[in-house]
Amino acid sequence: MTRTSVGHFTSVEARAKFLAAYDRAMELWPDPRRELDVETSYGTVHVHHYGPEAGEPIVLLHGHAGHASNWYPQLAALGENHPVYAIDTLDDPGRSVQRAVAAGCEENAAWLDETLAGLGLERVHLVGLSYGGWLALNQAIHAPGRLASVAPLDPAGIEKVPARFYLHAIAGLFGLLAPKRLRPAVARLLANPALSAPPEMVAPLMLAMRSYRPTRRPPARPFTDEELASITVPVFVLVGSRSALLRPRKVLERTTALIPGARAEILKGAGHGLTLEQPDVVNDRLLEFVSFNREAVQG
Repeated sequence: MTRTSVGHFTSVEARAKFLAAYDRAMELWPDPRRELDVETSYGTVHVHHYGPEAGEPIVLLHGHAGHASNWYPQLAALGENHPVYAIDTLDDPGRSVQRAVAAGCEENAAWLDETLAGLGLERVHLVGLSYGGWLALNQAIHAPGRLASVAPLDPAGIEKVPARFYLHAIAGLFGLLAPKRLRPAVARLLANPALSAPPEMVAPLMLAMRSYRPTRRPPARPFTDEELASITVPVFVLVGSRSALLRPRKVLERTTALIPGARAEILKGAGHGLTLEQPDVVNDRLLEFVSFNREAVQG
């Protein structure tokens, strides 16, 4: 998974327009929240914090081309008793500013570890969706020192990205052209909740498609059997039964066979965007997993 460039906006004006839409999207989060910038060897990483200062932190990593606002359905539940940090990944459009290429697995683990260190965080529960799930698994393999657990949600890195995933993405773009009153039905048909998401969340995604030139990032490569078997932190994999990215049964078989003690579950009726489709169920599962691991350590 080698990168050769740094993502950037096509102009200063395009970035300003995107950031204005980004800020409106972040209003979907509950209040109060605060924003932090962490300097790393690869650039400035922008982070949003919600919830108490004390407690075991939960760190959220969004999917490809997303940003921190995408987690708005999770914040109230996860942040009731845990400090929650949502990171704008370096090579996606957001408020993070990348200055050096994070070329491969070790470099991506390095910038994330530096970010956690800069925030002063130890024993974090790392949650990632899609590409964010790849980053979470990658962290567990290459830099697990600050991790209490990882929860990859419909993650990349378990199987090769199939052609149908790209077809599903293209269908979603056409779905955005449907009349607004029809979009919820199209969203259910395609298992693509972004089609019926709040317009504030969709706006920066659409602007970034037109004005952001991303890192030359190939599809997330599957981790080898040896890499997955090397993971020593608790893992919970949650997969949508209608995922366009994964074959749910195969994912359960591979993760539970290779990752020591891994828990895995298929979320019935959910697609790739399960955090938006079934947020209450996802939140409950994540909190149960975090609580289980806290009690196991204390016991």
